[in-house]
Amino acid sequence: MKPKVKTLKNGMRIITVPMKDNPTVTVLVMVEAGTRYETRKTNGLSHFLEHMCFKGTKKRGSREIAYELEAMGAATNAFTGYDYTGYYAKGRAELFPKLLDVVSDVYLNSTFPEAELEKERGVICGEIDMNEDVPQSKVQYMGLEALYGDQPAGYTILGPKENILKFSREDFIKYHKDHYVPEKTVLVVAGGVDIVAVEKEATKVFSGMIVTKRIEKKKIAKQEGSRIFIKDKKTDQSHLYFGLRSLPLGHSDEMALAVLVGALGKGMSSRLFYKLREEMGAGYYVSADTMETDDTGVFEISTGTQPSRVPEVIKAILGEIETITQEPMTPPELAKTKEYLIGRLYMGSESTHAQAEMMATQAIFHQPLKTVKDIEKEIRGITVQDVQKAAKKYLRPEHFHLAIIGPHKNKQAITRAFGA
Repeated sequence: MKPKVKTLKNGMRIITVPMKDNPTVTVLVMVEAGTRYETRKTNGLSHFLEHMCFKGTKKRGSREIAYELEAMGAATNAFTGYDYTGYYAKGRAELFPKLLDVVSDVYLNSTFPEAELEKERGVICGEIDMNEDVPQSKVQYMGLEALYGDQPAGYTILGPKENILKFSREDFIKYHKDHYVPEKTVLVVAGGVDIVAVEKEATKVFSGMIVTKRIEKKKIAKQEGSRIFIKDKKTDQSHLYFGLRSLPLGHSDEMALAVLVGALGKGMSSRLFYKLREEMGAGYYVSADTMETDDTGVFEISTGTQPSRVPEVIKAILGEIETITQEPMTPPELAKTKEYLIGRLYMGSESTHAQAEMMATQAIFHQPLKTVKDIEKEIRGITVQDVQKAAKKYLRPEHFHLAIIGPHKNKQAITRAFGA
């Protein structure tokens, strides 16, 4: 599954990931356009535009797009992140030319019909309401706001309703023209396909994209202010988010931090899971994770517990962080954590869609294209000393921020437990 990269004269990249004997193919177009490219006034535009791209093109209506793909037994969708937006279709491998035709049409030729725009406002506002009603999701955005403050990395992807209600068709046309340009566009085709055929068809479709100056995202600024964000809301359970800024992609400590995160909060044998759920019985879920881009990264821990136990849980989490900082992992724990991460890596990359998204994300951040075997080799090279060094260097209590949603009018006990 070694990827093959071809760069067109206009700067667009085509990546083919051949997966021999795989009966399906995923066609994914990803562009460097997302929340990080917005302002307060345009926050939410990237995601809204993603919806609008399916509302009609120069040769297909909105119903035709979905009907044509589903009539082939194919699946399609799109997604918006902070740094990118992606459009994809997945179906039988022999359908590749047709899948490419529809996905490229949606990406290149959307017309943003005025009537569809007015209807879609209600859909987006409903999505915003849904997010507000899901505290596990809402607290993640609160955590990013705590970490980044009033800059695009701290906004929500959906944006505020007041923006959604104001966007005009001209806003979409301008944003699409400014950002959906060849140098910022990556096409990944993964599955049972031939490299030569993929490059030939894709070149015909995308070589006509006009070259324009690329617009860069805003640089991350230092965040000042409160380290605790608490939303007082009537819920049966309080939801907590611990976060700190960590490492960008390609950093020399990236993989050591990944193993550290695995030991802390990935799987039922991880330290936080055992402490909070098995030992304390404090709640149902707990996890640790990292998110990296080309210029920043986030280390985060998420959990839920009874409102009355929030101070106790905060102290327990900080205690586990201190322990893993002060006491080296044992060789058996390190070996178990590595095998867990490697196993999940392989299981999470079995499908054509997973392969396409993995390669597209690396390409969109202009990173070397690593295969699963490349990443496995890096994980296996991490030592106990590497992990403890990363813990001491990055898991500094004074750098953590805390976001909580729950019935918490009195914040003093939380503040004392967090030590802020």
